[in-house]
Amino acid sequence: MLEFRTQGYNGYSVKYSPFFDSRIAVASSANFGLVGNGRLYILGLTANGIVAEKWFDTQDSLFDSCWSEAHESQLLTAGGDGSVKLFDINVAQFPIQSWTEHAREVFSVHWNLVAKDTFLSSSWDGTIKIWNPAHSASITTLPTHSCTYSAQFSPHSPSTVSSVSSDSHLRVFDLRTPASASNHLTMSVPIHTPPKPRMGTPAPVGVAPSEALTHDWNKYRDSIVATAGVDRLIRTFDLRMAAAGPIAVLPGHDYAVRRLAWSPHLSDILLTASYDMTCRVWTDGSAMGAGTAAQPNTLEEPMAFAAGREMGRMGRHTEFVTGVDWCLFGAEGWCASTGWDERVMVWDARAIMR
Repeated sequence: MLEFRTQGYNGYSVKYSPFFDSRIAVASSANFGLVGNGRLYILGLTANGIVAEKWFDTQDSLFDSCWSEAHESQLLTAGGDGSVKLFDINVAQFPIQSWTEHAREVFSVHWNLVAKDTFLSSSWDGTIKIWNPAHSASITTLPTHSCTYSAQFSPHSPSTVSSVSSDSHLRVFDLRTPASASNHLTMSVPIHTPPKPRMGTPAPVGVAPSEALTHDWNKYRDSIVATAGVDRLIRTFDLRMAAAGPIAVLPGHDYAVRRLAWSPHLSDILLTASYDMTCRVWTDGSAMGAGTAAQPNTLEEPMAFAAGREMGRMGRHTEFVTGVDWCLFGAEGWCASTGWDERVMVWDARAIMR
């Protein structure tokens, strides 16, 4: 396990470069993001450990970052002052572009993996904005009417956008639809709705809505999305039958789940970071295969993936863990985590999986 100290700054997000397996970015904030500056670290993984190749200081907290999919040296930040900034690690000190349309803190930024000339941001102001890095103003604004902690483009479609918000809803937008009263909204799924009962079992008890903090698209199954948040539960949904509720519910974390990420290598594995100071690896149970006696077809049986379970945990952090990411290259287990303990860790998830 490799470790780096972000002295004086509490980590909020860690992201591997999509171009280099030895480079990661960390978005961090002074004073736990409550007040003060932010710092964006560019870290290199070397034979001598993790070294800071470069960093950029900002006037307000940073809550997220993401690498450009079009340029290996550029990356975005989400700022507490409502700004979205584009940095180039070959340019000293200052961002090469800044956008300030959001009225409140920006909590997430995400680059389109398919149409690589667009990215998005989501904010406490209840909006998602679509941007082109060459334009000075946003292209589209998608209202969610609630604090939107996480928004993403689908990795399978350049025009599909998803988000989770403080009102406990998973929303899906299709930018190809006409701009109308729905503002491209095609689906709004209440995350807290319990799954429909299986034959011969009592109906599950519903839970009160709570803030959804994170979500991610499965990289291999284009209709599967995982969500998590304040109620500590990880849920996976099949958007083809979202009305049936979650297809898997994974309990286990002791406090809110702040970030999750599906594996880029294995279709059933996901990684979570929680306020309980742990990172955990999970399977959603789908690797058993659909349509068999042990694993019914999901289109016929809504809880077919209910065999999901925790596969292991990493408990080296000593404060809230707020960011995790998988390495896209090499063996399928390498990942990174960061948290409020001012530490960035790079480790092999295979070493903790049981």
